[in-house]
This record gives sequence, C-alpha cells and structure tokens, in this order.
Amino acid sequence: MTVPLALLGLLDREPSYGYDLKRAYDTYFGRGKPLPFGQVYSTLARLARDGKVTAGRSEPGEGPDRKRYSLTPLGKQEVESWLSESVAAEPFLQTVLFTKVVLALMLGHDAQRYLDLQRATHMRRMRELSEVKRGGVLVDALLADHALFHLEADLRWIDVTTARLGALAETVRRA
Repeated sequence: MTVPLALLGLLDREPSYGYDLKRAYDTYFGRGKPLPFGQVYSTLARLARDGKVTAGRSEPGEGPDRKRYSLTPLGKQEVESWLSESVAAEPFLQTVLFTKVVLALMLGHDAQRYLDLQRATHMRRMRELSEVKRGGVLVDALLADHALFHLEADLRWIDVTTARLGALAETVRRA
C-alpha cells in the first residue's frame, strides 16, 4: 500500500489534521511500523502541491499551529480510481528464499541447513501471528490471516524444494 493513497483515502472520510491522519493510519495500516510524523507532513505537502488536497489556514492549538487538510475533487477521483483497480497478482518468480538456496548450492554451502533455519523462522512467526489472532481485534486478525497464508505458502515451497534439493544441486552445478 502506498502512503499517499492511504492518506487520500482517510481524507475522503473527513477533513483531518496531520496528527489525526497519522493516528488513523497507524491504527489501521501501521501494524508494527508506525508512520513517522515527518513522512505524514512531507506526503501531505506533495499531495497539496499536486492539487489532491488543500491545507486550511494554520490554527492555534495546544502545541504547534495545525492545518486541517481536505480532499480536492482530483484527490477524490484518484482514491475512487485506485479503489476500483485490482492489485496485481505478482508471481514472485525471483524471491529471496530461492536466491539464497541457489547461491548456497553454487557456493558449496549447506542449502538444507538454510531451508531448515528458514522453516524454523517461519514457524516462530506463525506462532506470533496466531497469538495476534487470539487477541480478538478483527483488523489485527485479518492482517494476521493474510500473513499466515503467505507463510504457509512459503512453507509448502520449502518442503517441495527440500524434496528436490538434490536435483536442484545438479542443475546448479551444470549451469
């Protein structure tokens, strides 16, 4: 997800201050990686420059002056267009996992050891995500499910690669 489009989408709900946008972003999209304030304001400045948001006059508050940002018709059109497009089904044909296995074989390292280590890392992360799901917050549970499904696919790939490691080693040595 891109930060600018997420902020535009949040502004489509209602005009907001930068602080409120950051808080909403972190609540819904920033799990484990909150959005830095500097990125919020630099993104809002670019969106304003591009005519997608407007910044209201500075208003005094309990700290620095604040500006309320509003979505322009161009910004609203971009959000609607983005939401109507599907996300590309990326084939992930060149992954870090695959690259490390092939390089391990090329360099005479123990690729099976790497695969075992990666399996253990994935299993540990899956246990962590399962705990998140037990927390009962629907947004967190859905995000955890998404990550779990990807990790399960990686584990299936690790199993298949382990079963074919000898053949892959021969292929790599011949190349």
